[in-house]
Amino acid sequence: MTEIVRRHVAALAPDALPAYVYDLAALRAHAAAVRAALPARVELYYAAKANPEAPLLAALRDAVDGYEVSSGGELAHVRAAVPDAPLAFGGPGKTPAEIAAAVDAGVHRWHIESEQELHRLDAVLADRPGTVVDVLLRVNLPVATGALDAVALAMGGRPTPFGLDPDRAEECVRRLTGDGPGPLGRQLRLRGVHAHLASGLAAAEQLAVAEQIVAWSAALAERHGFPLAEVNVGGGMAVDYEDPANHFDWTAFGEGLAKLLDAHPGLTLRIEPGRALTAHCGWYATEVLDVKQSHGEDFAVVRGGTHHLRTPATRGHSQPFEVLPVDAWPHPWPRPAVATGRATLAGQLCTPKDVLARAASDADGLRAADRVLFAMAGAYAWNISHHEFLMHPRPGFHYLGG
Repeated sequence: MTEIVRRHVAALAPDALPAYVYDLAALRAHAAAVRAALPARVELYYAAKANPEAPLLAALRDAVDGYEVSSGGELAHVRAAVPDAPLAFGGPGKTPAEIAAAVDAGVHRWHIESEQELHRLDAVLADRPGTVVDVLLRVNLPVATGALDAVALAMGGRPTPFGLDPDRAEECVRRLTGDGPGPLGRQLRLRGVHAHLASGLAAAEQLAVAEQIVAWSAALAERHGFPLAEVNVGGGMAVDYEDPANHFDWTAFGEGLAKLLDAHPGLTLRIEPGRALTAHCGWYATEVLDVKQSHGEDFAVVRGGTHHLRTPATRGHSQPFEVLPVDAWPHPWPRPAVATGRATLAGQLCTPKDVLARAASDADGLRAADRVLFAMAGAYAWNISHHEFLMHPRPGFHYLGG
């Protein structure tokens, strides 16, 4: 943890826990370093779904070219938080009302997920003469055998609800360029291809997938005779919860993208990281309420739990953590402490699935009233959790270095 976070959590009253604590200065520095590692012709968009807290969105503004949103709610929220920022609108289930609202909000890029979505957008534009929108066709591309086998989440390269099959993308291109039956309105401008295929790829794997996406997109443009202006290769840069020091290699990734762009003059690439920008800049801070043994194993029960920080339950990992010892013990009874050398850190919910870290040796000596800071809690944490289960109080939110 950073020193500013350590001092802040140590000063909080017990009733102020649990709390999310974000180091905005560290976030800005990390985002700036990512931007500096990327070539000029790579646009950096932040996937707001990873963490849409308004102070984080604002902290990222100087480093990112825009934000990717995936619902009407995200669209309105991000527009309010960073009013001047370009927006890309994705997601496989855009409603007619969301499409109309996004057109009126001036969305910068549309990620078209299906033929019906293309027709719905065209129908909305028919009522708005003079409005032209730029679209990227999201395509579910096949990739080299085994390329996505080990990823945590695959959105392409296999049957999924995301994007167009390649043959349907060809048909959409024909309609958008006026070569096919029933061409669409001229208010739709085809810019290129979007293909976010997986989450959890290391830099070398990301580059290999990006090369395949660009090669397929270039061949598509050549077959249909349209200028390929942009290719969005998505996000999903790996974050290693088992080894927090193992960061995504942004330098190698940027160098690889530069070589790829050298082979395609005039092409702009876009990436959409979420977790890889914000995960390391947030902590979930809490307090140990009790320590007890069950059938020879130690369990530390903390304030809060997976209804606040669902990530470890969702991904099936132990959330990395550090202990902030509290020496004071004001009670007359003995202070419960871990005695077996390791402990499972569980929350307050009435379910055995409410586990934040399992059989962790870092919990050796952990005592009731000590504080625990779960690291890498800056993405897919509070915003994906089941907040209302058992109706415990919500955590506090603290933004440092703003």
